[in-house]
Amino acid sequence: MSRILCVWSPNWAIETWRRRRPSAPRAEPFALVRQDRGLRVLAAVSPDAAAAGLFPGQRVTDAQALRPDLVLAEAEPEADARALEALADWCVRFSPAVAPDPPDGLFLDIGGVAHLWGGEAEMAADLAARLGRDGLTARIAVADAAGAAWALARSPAAAAGPQILVPGGPGGETPPPELAGLPLAALRLEPAAVERLSRLGLRRIGQLAVLPRAPLARRFGAGVVLRLDQALGRAPEALAFRRPPTPWFSRLDLAEPVSAPDDLARLCRDAALALCARLEAAGRGARRFRLDFHRVDGAPVGLELGLSRPARDPERLARLFLPRLETLDPGFGVEAVSLQAAEAEVLAPGQADLASLLEPVEGPAALAPLIDRLSDRLGPRRVWRSGPRESHVPERSVHRTAALEVRPSPAGGWPAWRPRPLRLLPRPEALEGVIALTPDEPPRQFRWRRRVHRIHLAEGPERIGAEWWRGPIEAVRTDQVRDYYRVEDQDGVRFWVFRSGLHDHDRPVRWWLHGLFG
Repeated sequence: MSRILCVWSPNWAIETWRRRRPSAPRAEPFALVRQDRGLRVLAAVSPDAAAAGLFPGQRVTDAQALRPDLVLAEAEPEADARALEALADWCVRFSPAVAPDPPDGLFLDIGGVAHLWGGEAEMAADLAARLGRDGLTARIAVADAAGAAWALARSPAAAAGPQILVPGGPGGETPPPELAGLPLAALRLEPAAVERLSRLGLRRIGQLAVLPRAPLARRFGAGVVLRLDQALGRAPEALAFRRPPTPWFSRLDLAEPVSAPDDLARLCRDAALALCARLEAAGRGARRFRLDFHRVDGAPVGLELGLSRPARDPERLARLFLPRLETLDPGFGVEAVSLQAAEAEVLAPGQADLASLLEPVEGPAALAPLIDRLSDRLGPRRVWRSGPRESHVPERSVHRTAALEVRPSPAGGWPAWRPRPLRLLPRPEALEGVIALTPDEPPRQFRWRRRVHRIHLAEGPERIGAEWWRGPIEAVRTDQVRDYYRVEDQDGVRFWVFRSGLHDHDRPVRWWLHGLFG
């Protein structure tokens, strides 16, 4: 069962006008003015102006005769409509289905989500509090039907707090007491219909609900009966729920289904051309793209693509998608294709000069197509590069980063005075059969992975201690000190080895291999 939450802001035009001008003085009484058939009338009035007897639709001259100190400003209905759409997008935090109710209201379908706030009353109170902190007055009601919630939100009782109509209230033969005492205007009837009904003494919803339906429809029109049924939950009401649009999206619909690989490739390129044109017009590029082929049986099949750098080249996107199109099953045919971009970033257009046209492109821009093809074939997690990190311990001073990530490192780059091997082992491996002239000298021979290596050249040592500040001081030991050497064997292979701990006659010296150069 759906539950509809209605939000109504009685002072929407006034409050949004003031929110757009936070530095404007809060003069009272205040009203907004619009043109109506050549006359200037009040479009909205502040609470102080309403207390003085002014009302929307009143002529400006009549209003100024009552209150000469009335402050006037031009109404901005277009800006108010945009603000209402922005509020609808913001309310997605409460419900994924939000429908604007112009000019000053919203509908939220909260069926199945109210328990996340502890209940409907708590959810409505939280929404009202958040709007109140932003300077917006809100009247809120919850009911099974949108018509009932709309009527309750505009009732005088809604000013004291959210109005919750218990489930099962609408839909009966007689309206619940909360609705029965409301005026007929709460049914969203035309003013002419309300006036005609009031001439017969019908001024409340409860009075109208007990009348025979057929005579009522014949005399006052089917619209009156429909509005009554919608408020009581007897007739459904379609709401145009607004979901935040995806700005970077393109879709192509076909007159006839296609399934040939060449046709799918052509559709991919056409969708990329349409989307990349929008990205280029906005000066943006995207890192992620999703391509969906919509089959005639309603089942979409799609592909995702990630780039190392933001891009908007349609030919490049089509080439990256092309090898993977063979893995898709078009079924009985594809009738539409859509392409969506995510992680869009500002991508300033580059100015090509004569030197750039004569010389080959270098740097990350030249490597980006290659990195993207490798990532597409091998997987995004298998193409990376090593980046420096602030740490003295070698295995902690390196971390994986994106292949073309341009982010300043806190360490400032690799220090030139501390050469490091290109390849560090996942963990140091113990060396066997190590021979050294003295315990403090580098090894002259060792055995690693069943092969003996005789050392011809050696450099070092470089002493690296443990990062004692990362743990308790009691855990610091002398065997955590490492003396690193850069050594080269008889075949010219260079190793990075270290001796763990300080020399002690009671403990044997242990050697480890940590990395290989070149």
